Amino acid sequence: MRPLEGQVAVVTGASRGAGRGIALVLGEAGATVYLTGRSVRGAQTSELTGTTLEDTAELMAARGGVGIPVRTDHTEDEGIEALFARVRDEQGRLDLLVNNAWGGYEEMGDTFGAPFWVEPMARFDRMFSAGVRSHLVTTRTALPLMMRQNHGLIVNTTIEIEPTVYDEALFYRTSKLAINYLIFGMAHDLHVRGGYDVAVIGVAPGWMRTEDVIENFRKGLHQEAQLEQTESTEYIGRAVLALATDADVMTKSGQTLRTRDLAREYRFIDIDGRQSA
Repeated sequence: MRPLEGQVAVVTGASRGAGRGIALVLGEAGATVYLTGRSVRGAQTSELTGTTLEDTAELMAARGGVGIPVRTDHTEDEGIEALFARVRDEQGRLDLLVNNAWGGYEEMGDTFGAPFWVEPMARFDRMFSAGVRSHLVTTRTALPLMMRQNHGLIVNTTIEIEPTVYDEALFYRTSKLAINYLIFGMAHDLHVRGGYDVAVIGVAPGWMRTEDVIENFRKGLHQEAQLEQTESTEYIGRAVLALATDADVMTKSGQTLRTRDLAREYRFIDIDGRQSA
């Protein structure tokens, strides 16, 4: 059964991590998935993993999915416009957008999570340009396709955050809190002010076994007991699929929801058969 057969999705930041896991699940469910990011063959942006959009597309094809790699820097508005013009011209529709592209992790070093007067401002700027702003611009540019059909789902990958609890990562937490408020505000504007049945939802995974995490485990930076507590990157993909196939998804618009809570509600499990507590 392929519940997304005939549907079109865009997944940003799809060369690795959560973006790749989400794309694999959506492709297997029948969606045609446009894969975006900066890492393509010959121009990889991650020295640690070296994975590319083409690699993701090949993994999808091996599982019967269709992935279309489109090199896109989501800090450049012109590239985002070109992406959705292509989707419009080639498909004539857009059912699902997953905003997952992010920045600010580059060259983290030992200053990540340091006091705010120590962390480099370049990291803050990158998290807001390649993260917060790119989510907003990508959503704005995708919306005409969804508004035309008065249907669509926009998912932002994020974290669950309580603004009164501090865990010593001010730049990161501030940018994610901004994403969560965007989700709430965009949902309100679309449905209440605009009258559109386009849902905007945040999905917050637990600690994921990304390629970077696995590589760091091999280097001895993580312990085996820690790795056993992680989720696969396809777990969040199954959460997105559950939302995309829920006829009542509009009731969740504006919320940020945890993957593990969605797993219990929709009764799906991770690829290893587990369901996070």
